[in-house]
Amino acid sequence: MAEAHQAVAFSFAVTHEGFDISYDQEVLNLVWQSGVRSWKKRVARARNGIRNGVYPAHLQSLWLVIAIALGLHFTSSHVPFNLVKRILPHLPGDTTQWQIVACCLAGLIVWLTICYTMRYTLKLLLMYKGWMYESRARGSKISLKTKIWTVFVKILSSWNKPGLYSFQGSLPRLPLPSVHDTMQRYLRSVRPLLDDDNYNRMEKLAKEFESTIGKKLQRYLILKSWWSTNYVSDWWEEYVYLRGRSPLMVNSNFYGIDAIFMDLTKNQAARAANVTHLLLAFRRLVERQELEPIMIQRMIPLCSWQYERIFNTIRAPGLESDRIIHYKDSNHIVVLHKGCYYKVVIYYRGRLLRPCEIQIQMEEILRSKAEPLPGEEHLAALTAWNRTKWAEIRNNCFARGANRTSLATVESAAFVVSLDEEPYEFDMNDPSKLDHFGRILLHGNGHNRWFDKSFTVCVGTNGRLGFNAEHTWGDAAIKAHIWEYAIMEEKLGQGYDENGNTKGTPEFQPPLPTRLKWDLTPCLSQIEEADKDATQLLNDVELRIFVHNAYGKGFMKTCRTSPDAFLQMALQLAYYRDANKFSLTYEASMTRLYREGRTETVRPCTIESVAWVKSMHDPSKTNEERIELLNQACQRHQLGYQDAMCGKGIDRHLFCLYVVSKYLEVESPFLNEVLSEPWRLSTSQTPHGQTTKMDLKKHPNCISAGGGFGPVADDGYGVSYIIAGEDLIFFHVSAKRSCPTTDAERFAKNIEKALADMRTLFLEAKGSKLVANGVHK
Repeated sequence: MAEAHQAVAFSFAVTHEGFDISYDQEVLNLVWQSGVRSWKKRVARARNGIRNGVYPAHLQSLWLVIAIALGLHFTSSHVPFNLVKRILPHLPGDTTQWQIVACCLAGLIVWLTICYTMRYTLKLLLMYKGWMYESRARGSKISLKTKIWTVFVKILSSWNKPGLYSFQGSLPRLPLPSVHDTMQRYLRSVRPLLDDDNYNRMEKLAKEFESTIGKKLQRYLILKSWWSTNYVSDWWEEYVYLRGRSPLMVNSNFYGIDAIFMDLTKNQAARAANVTHLLLAFRRLVERQELEPIMIQRMIPLCSWQYERIFNTIRAPGLESDRIIHYKDSNHIVVLHKGCYYKVVIYYRGRLLRPCEIQIQMEEILRSKAEPLPGEEHLAALTAWNRTKWAEIRNNCFARGANRTSLATVESAAFVVSLDEEPYEFDMNDPSKLDHFGRILLHGNGHNRWFDKSFTVCVGTNGRLGFNAEHTWGDAAIKAHIWEYAIMEEKLGQGYDENGNTKGTPEFQPPLPTRLKWDLTPCLSQIEEADKDATQLLNDVELRIFVHNAYGKGFMKTCRTSPDAFLQMALQLAYYRDANKFSLTYEASMTRLYREGRTETVRPCTIESVAWVKSMHDPSKTNEERIELLNQACQRHQLGYQDAMCGKGIDRHLFCLYVVSKYLEVESPFLNEVLSEPWRLSTSQTPHGQTTKMDLKKHPNCISAGGGFGPVADDGYGVSYIIAGEDLIFFHVSAKRSCPTTDAERFAKNIEKALADMRTLFLEAKGSKLVANGVHK
């Protein structure tokens, strides 16, 4: 493997013959180009900052306003509020030149007034959430209020083409619910899970909390909601993620799978190179703010704050709390192959390397006969270890020398690429292959993923790939957007030649990868202990990826129900059959309609869902009655989802009240019990269709199989699903093997049976209706 030309670019020494100056021109050239790129980015950020600050107005409109001010003044007309004459006395003179200056200042004041009037008008409009609760089904009536609101929002949001962060200043703050409303919603959500005695006890605790300490805690939270941009997000990141001490692998990180029906190449180096280039192109769009912001119905913006930390980001371990470190720029990635780490420079001669040039670098790594240094092969297991233990090792063994330099290289990389030594396989006739595919991405072998990194791209020997992502910096919807972009661009872009190689001809020999150096002798025992613990943890995970192709979104629409609500009811039915009881259920929804919004919890286990599930096992109920109960359950679920998106959720408010109580050192029996309740069924839907280019009718093979995560509770299930078209759904079901009451395979079969029974329910009801109307089946 080729090494770096020289560790030092410039050296200066005094000898008996005079001055001795030595330098490496190529390295100095790289330093110069890096500085130029850095300054270009600073200028671009400054320009975008001004553009976003005045959005939705045009920056160019300033010159028009100044021209109007000049025209009015020099034609003896008055500028609004007589601003020119008010400004002139404060200037050194009243000559023509100073009159022009006064006109420019007056124009600037008028322009800024218009800008901020438009901006805060848009902000006030976006505070309205009535549209969320109005049906958008064909034939449904929309209120006059919402129609008028829609017109004004469309005018302001389409007035100027937005950049990625243009709407940030116009997004409203997350509203803080009242304690009374949260108590009422909470009690309703737990009613189906508690018997009468326990419910009465919980109701008493809630009323006592609301009338006593709850008022005090709420006052502090009100102050925080006024002062901070979002009263939840910083505490959520700190206490749910950064202060967690358990391993990131399985417990926190999530994974995403390739578009499994799309097989563009079997060349590992070519696929890794192409996707690396596409991800870096996406990074450039984010940095230049050229990426289109996600907008609901093409007019209601979602917060783009999480995009800032996608790349060049690491979660660094700490003794008590971790830190998110985001580097402003990075001109390299790190590639992990056969236990060896390589720095790969991806900018050279003033531009981003092309896929064909990156492929040369990847092939160089794959051809390498290098052997891992002592401890290097299992080094990444430290990132899969207990966070405090990893922090201690990091402070003791990675604070100086080669270890410090190499660790800094890994942590400051744009992202990590892992070139695995096995194929990633998918076969509709052999489900175990897709299950193994998911396990590879979720945890690998415990030491071939850098779990601290914002994400690691994993590439199999057959060219299929996926990713493993750290959760603190952002949520799955953001990573799904990146993945969608890469898949679609790969399909629509230059692609590969007939031999599976990337297209194009290299313009030059790209910089060869540089092997990272480590001296791990002092911590070999800890590395092996971490690897042993990681192996034990991953072996305890059971993952089943169930492909449901009997029907999909198309059939659900004919049932006139929300597809998400339909699937959540199927999960409730499946869990009841699996556990013979109901359990607290978590479904993630987003709050990105508000600035710096992340997620809120929807509680799908409701009074209505329980009534419907029980009706499915009650022979006295007719199919018509069951359908009516199912519709009521779906409507209640939809209302809960809408409330969560609009800042009327339960769990984030209770969480923040709990944090305040801990700061004040005040004990609350109610909050202690609520925050200790286990989520035995944790669910999430993987979004798709975020990229405007994603058209499954034209490119049906481009849909990803979605992704998944580990179980949240030791005796529970983690279920992620993606509605992958009209007739296809992927379910990712995880559980712990050590738990005697859970079984991922069994639960997947219960999901399959629940979906089949729901289809039969509607078909039989429809058939009965036709017979009753005198129409043959």
